[in-house]
Parts: sequence; structure tokens; C-alpha cells
Amino acid sequence: MPKAKQSSKRKKFDYNQDRKKLKKKFNKKNNPRIENAQIRNAWDDRKSMSRNLQEMGLTFDPNRTLPIKKQRLVGEDKGTKAPVPIVTKPYVLSQLEEEASRPEKDSKTLSSDLIEYVQYMIREHKDNYKAMARDEKNYYQDTPKQIKRKINEYKRCHPQHYDAFISSLAVPEPMVQ
Repeated sequence: MPKAKQSSKRKKFDYNQDRKKLKKKFNKKNNPRIENAQIRNAWDDRKSMSRNLQEMGLTFDPNRTLPIKKQRLVGEDKGTKAPVPIVTKPYVLSQLEEEASRPEKDSKTLSSDLIEYVQYMIREHKDNYKAMARDEKNYYQDTPKQIKRKINEYKRCHPQHYDAFISSLAVPEPMVQ
């Protein structure tokens, strides 16, 4: 009985293949990364994407889920019937709704250099933006409008900080005799 040709053939390493890229591609195709923690925990790898989403009460294709009413020229309304999804994991939907209802924190902050710059300009020039533009500390040569924009951003991002700073400017210093 003759040998199979494959067994006698010497295995060669393929230098043109990037094994790292192949592994990443394989992992992406087989296990997609799900960002949302609630959906990731309820996901079943043995089921299809549409079946998983349907069990969670979510939709894969909103055009099929939402009924569309069509008007005919005669005036009759004809609604297309959408299948009623069977939700076996309603807790996912409630967790997503709860997460969406939480107020989002404004995480925008300014750099300490910008805060010091704005405070210096307000302390020296009050609300005279043209004088601020001519100031020697205006290293980036900001125009009066740019400076005004930076001050307004400081007011918006740090309202309590700004109010405390303005109130400290309003307090007159005691005169020493």
C-alpha cells in the first residue's frame, strides 16, 4: 500500500504569515468584545446574535420589531404584524434602563495652568478683554474673544470655584497705617 503524499512532505515554516495577526483575527471573529457589562454577562455564545438580543428584550433589527403602518390610496390602514419577542432575560433590560436614567457627571475639568491664567487676568483686568489681550502674561497671544471664551469655560466647568474666587476679590483688604 503506497504512502500518502502528505506524510512524506516536510513541514516548512511560513515566514510570510503573521501569527499574531492571525490569532487576533480568529479571536475577533469567534468572540466579539461586548462593551456593556450587563449584556456581556447575559450573553450565550451558543446562540446567535439576534436570538441573544431577543431574549434580553432588545432588538437586532428595529425595522422588523416596530410595526409599520402603511396607508393605501383608498384610505385603509394596513399594519404589518411583527412577531412578539419572548423575553427570558428581562433583568438585562431593567439594568440598562436604570443605568441610562442615572444622571451623568460632568467630568470636564481644566488644567491648573489655565485656571491660574484666567484668575490672573480677572484679578488684573476685571472684564476688560482688550487689556487682557495686551497683557505680558498672554504668552499664546490670545485675542480678546479667545480670552473671553476661556473665562466662560472656567465659569461653566468650575462654578463654585469661580464664585469663591470672585467673592475673595470683592472683599476689600484692610489698610495698614
